[in-house]
This record gives sequence, C-alpha cells and structure tokens, in this order.
Amino acid sequence: MKNLVVVALAIIFIVTSSCSDDDTIEVQAETLSQQEKDDLKFSREEEKLARDVYLFSYDKYGETIFNSIAQSEQQHMDQVLVLLNTYQISDPASTERGVFSNQTLQGLYDDLTTQSDISLVEALKVGAIIEDLDINDLDLLESNTTKTDILNMYDMLECGSRNHLRSYIGRLVLNGVTYEPQFISLEKFNEIINSANEQCGR
Repeated sequence: MKNLVVVALAIIFIVTSSCSDDDTIEVQAETLSQQEKDDLKFSREEEKLARDVYLFSYDKYGETIFNSIAQSEQQHMDQVLVLLNTYQISDPASTERGVFSNQTLQGLYDDLTTQSDISLVEALKVGAIIEDLDINDLDLLESNTTKTDILNMYDMLECGSRNHLRSYIGRLVLNGVTYEPQFISLEKFNEIINSANEQCGR
C-alpha cells in the first residue's frame, strides 16, 4: 500500500512539473490588461516606423546618422518583441518595410517619408519629429502599466529616443535650423538637448 502511495505521489509530481512552465506563461499572459497588450503592439510598430523612415532617408541621402539610428531602432523593435513573446501577444509588425497594421502609423509613415524626400534638412527634421513623438508616446504608455518589466523596457526605449533626438538636433543646428518641439514640452525638450548622451540600460 505504501508503495502505491509513493508511486501515485511521483506521478502527480511529474504531471505537475511538466505543466508548470506552460501554466506560468498562461497566467502571465492573463495578467496584462487589454490596454497593456494594445500598447505593446503599438510600441512595436512605432519603433518600426522610426526604423523604416530612417532607412528611407539613408537610401536617399547616404548619411550615416540615418543608418546608425535605424539599427538602434531595430534593437528597440527586438526588445518589444521579447515582451510580446513573453506575454503570448501576436506580433503586428509586417516584415515589409513601410507597411503597418496600425493605420495611424501607416499614415505617419507616408507623410514623413514624403517630407524626408524633399531634402536632407527635411529628413533631419523628420528624425527630430519622430523622436519628439516617441518620447511623448512612451510617457503615455508608461502611465498605463505598473508591470516592472514593461516599465523597464519603455524606460530604455525613451532613453534611446532622447539620445536620437540629441543627434538630430545637433545636425540641424550645424545646418542653421532651429527645431521647435511639437509633442513634448519646450521645458523637457531643452532639458534633453542641453544634457549629455546617456548610457541606456546600464
């Protein structure tokens, strides 16, 4: 009888152990609100927007700044994808450049690439506009969650956007162009561009 009990307990342990990982993932996925899931999807495509526009500008003007920041945006996309996979959320990002599930972002891509096509200076302005918008949107996304892993990811993305904004503003200044922030406050804008580049995620 004792042997039967031991065998039964062993079977229960094996079954429980084999299901634990999947159960943890399932519970983890259910802990996110619909708003948090939608925000992660939006963030994934907004980072793609930046990458795709910068690649468009790089193809046209061959300026290193566009390519290097586009590669950084790819890393941001990858960071968001990790959380999408962790929480079992479908990836909205198309593998095709310039194609978006979110129609607002699709319209932005069309408008911003049209502006970038005008001249190098306009392409640099577009870079500043995108980073300005990203910082503003990330602040809003952060207010919609209390999840530490998501907040840490948003914080890292915003740090990168601040560095990118500094780079684009620096190039605009060299071209004698003054950029006025369209999304974040003038106070926050000045605070960013008057401070040094940051080591994000360290």
